[in-house]
Amino acid sequence: MSIPLDELAERLDELPSGMDIVTCCRGPYCVYSYDALELLRPRGFAARRLDGGFSEWLATDLPVVRS
Repeated sequence: MSIPLDELAERLDELPSGMDIVTCCRGPYCVYSYDALELLRPRGFAARRLDGGFSEWLATDLPVVRS
């Protein structure tokens, strides 16, 4: 599931409860994923940041599920 940061606050009810949430960004120096953590964690979500960003995830051939 991908939700842009500017929509996250109004779409929190779409996030699965009881699951870890991983925030990611364009790359290691992008701060939007930190902003998402600051929104999610105080509301009780178990959230972590993907340090290298989604582009690094793709570069290492890790799985991606598309819907």
